[in-house]
Amino acid sequence: MMAALTKNERKKLKFNFTIMPRKMPIDGEVNQASHVEEDAHFDFDLFVIGAGSGGVRAARFSANYGAKVGICELPFHPISSEVNGGVGGTCVLRGCVPKKILVYGANFGGEIEDARNYGWEINEKVDFNWKKLLQKKSDEIVRLNGIYKRLLSNAGVKLYEGEGKVAGPNEVELTQLDGTKLKYSAKHILIATGSKAQRPDIPGQELGITSDEALSLEDLPKRAVVLGGGYIAVEFASIWRGMGATVDLFFRRELPLRGFDDEMRAVVARNLEGRGINLHPRTNLTELTKTEDGIKVRTDHGEELLADVVLFATGRAPNTKRLNLEAVGVELDKTGAVKVDEFSRTNIPSIWAAGDVTNRMNLTPVALMEGSCFAKTVFAGQPTKPDYNHIPYAVFSIPPLSVVGLSEEQALDQANGDVLVFTSTFNPMKNTISGRQEKTVMKLVVDAETDKVLGASMCGPDAPEIMQGIAVALKCGATKQQFDSTVGIHPSAAEEFVTMRSVARRVTASGKPKTNL
Repeated sequence: MMAALTKNERKKLKFNFTIMPRKMPIDGEVNQASHVEEDAHFDFDLFVIGAGSGGVRAARFSANYGAKVGICELPFHPISSEVNGGVGGTCVLRGCVPKKILVYGANFGGEIEDARNYGWEINEKVDFNWKKLLQKKSDEIVRLNGIYKRLLSNAGVKLYEGEGKVAGPNEVELTQLDGTKLKYSAKHILIATGSKAQRPDIPGQELGITSDEALSLEDLPKRAVVLGGGYIAVEFASIWRGMGATVDLFFRRELPLRGFDDEMRAVVARNLEGRGINLHPRTNLTELTKTEDGIKVRTDHGEELLADVVLFATGRAPNTKRLNLEAVGVELDKTGAVKVDEFSRTNIPSIWAAGDVTNRMNLTPVALMEGSCFAKTVFAGQPTKPDYNHIPYAVFSIPPLSVVGLSEEQALDQANGDVLVFTSTFNPMKNTISGRQEKTVMKLVVDAETDKVLGASMCGPDAPEIMQGIAVALKCGATKQQFDSTVGIHPSAAEEFVTMRSVARRVTASGKPKTNL
């Protein structure tokens, strides 16, 4: 087994265009990654296909460890397609970042309403300029696209613009913008092509849009229909309603946000309705028809309504169709996701995958973690498995929901004994003056035997900011007693997490059926 390169050795490698492959240890074994002779030479130590969050992180960190790295990405466009993408990927260009900008914009609608009882005399009608916000959003993602390119350049990573595909276990084919094809050899190949929005197979589905187009609409819709019950559906329903649109949200279950804590799902549904969003549970769309008055939407209950825009937020699929993976023997699962082991390695030892394309836990910070672990494993001699425990996440509805750890249902499913549930429902201090009828809800799930906090949830203003700190505590194995012994910040909503003394309920693991909401 070869030791990690010294600083001087790494400096020398920067001047070599062919680099000797290195065997990397994984769980005590030597990784026979490329199945090639020891004296084989490659154009790159690593070639990454896809320059989103995970791919850029893996490329930069690998280069910092001394590897010679190439990366390719489709040309930039706000709306993705088979020929368009952009350095930065979904999150930066057509996901988390532009979405959060629109959430900020939508929040001001409620803030202006609340301001009246705080003494702000708003006598004239306040207009909202969608095109102005859209331009500001577009300017920001162009700026971020440039920043990500500079990050790669500063790390010494060679960026290619065009479509990449796998031509062999150690070969990548790049189709440039002018159609010419180039081939490069690489000791390791990393697939980091992310995922793409799906459309339901219903008549008239071409009349609907996905989240890509929703972030770049020329005009703000007055009547919006949203199909789906996940993050994207709930967030866009909140955005459009906050900007004054009439919004109808259709989803298949009794409550939105399947997979989250049932109690918190009910809180979100109540808040959505309180903000004026029309909820249609256990309802699906069956047909869209274009009319002079807009898009006519028909449901499986025989209902009909008109909309200016219909958003399909019905899931995303891994971006693997054009990568030639199956031809070189890379195994995919039934969803098209790349199958990987605990180190993000495929069944072809020289080919790896990270981020949404693997369909593990599809969050940007998780893709960053997987990219970092890959670089440590392959180029730093530090075999590192991504740790999926205690990952916090948020739904940027208005108000937002944020969680970390286990839901009550998950805790009961995994617990050996009883589970203690602590909850706090209160009117936020701000609402006591504004008059807004919207409660904040917090929840802790605790193992009765060990006193360990298994999960935390919050729905209310600033929930994601608060939950990031709670995540650190759970990662460190905090107990309920340690929460109780922590002094709170007063007055704040966050202090409720350290003042919940009374058990709301004690539940026996065998005593509660699994949810079907």
